Amino acid sequence: MGLFSCIAGSREGSMSKCILAVGPHPDDVEGGMGGTAIKLSRMGYEVHVVDLTNGEPTPHGSPEIRRTEWEKASAILELKSREVLDLPNRYLMDTIEARIKLAEVIRRRRPDMLFIPWWEDAHPDHIQATKIAEAARFYAKFTKTNMAGAPWYTPRIFYYICSHLVTYMEPAFIFDVSDTHDDKMRACRAYESQFAYDEQRWNDVSGLFSSYGRYYGELIGTRYGEPFAAREKLGLLDLKDVI
Repeated sequence: MGLFSCIAGSREGSMSKCILAVGPHPDDVEGGMGGTAIKLSRMGYEVHVVDLTNGEPTPHGSPEIRRTEWEKASAILELKSREVLDLPNRYLMDTIEARIKLAEVIRRRRPDMLFIPWWEDAHPDHIQATKIAEAARFYAKFTKTNMAGAPWYTPRIFYYICSHLVTYMEPAFIFDVSDTHDDKMRACRAYESQFAYDEQRWNDVSGLFSSYGRYYGELIGTRYGEPFAAREKLGLLDLKDVI
């Protein structure tokens, strides 16, 4: 029984199978935890993604281009589902409306774990996405409400790094993604309008993602790793899978 098995058993005593990753924009989940998403999908978890905005407008994109890109990336990530909410890119704010929209997704998906952006960032949308997701986790358990779906409280919430700051996250754990890093990079490159509109742009982006991956992998003795933070303490039932 490994780390994820130990901390996620909440469905009437069974092993957790449902993950919901929240992105401010399409491409953030890929860049921050794409290798982990692929690995968890292949381990048998149901991995869902919800993006709060469609990421437009951007200099090289359009709503139609972005949809094509996230559909291609989602196939590479082997997701169970992906949905994109209609909240405004660039002007994303932690409002009651935004909390309710995401809370209804949580109530419908009933995840055992939420993955959301790390709380330190230069991008206002990313900071607001963290606040929205933390509040939506709480809102999702409300009774006597007009929200769609039955009450649900996600037992665990983790934070992935998709920061516009060149900074270091103090991780609660690092997931070994040595065997899925190349697929993660394919998923990232699917966002040509954002990450690969010319060769220099792709060299810069891929170099950054790979450098972070190698650094965090080195900390746990593997080739590539993805870090995750937690505000709450983690417990283990077994040590056999700890690297």
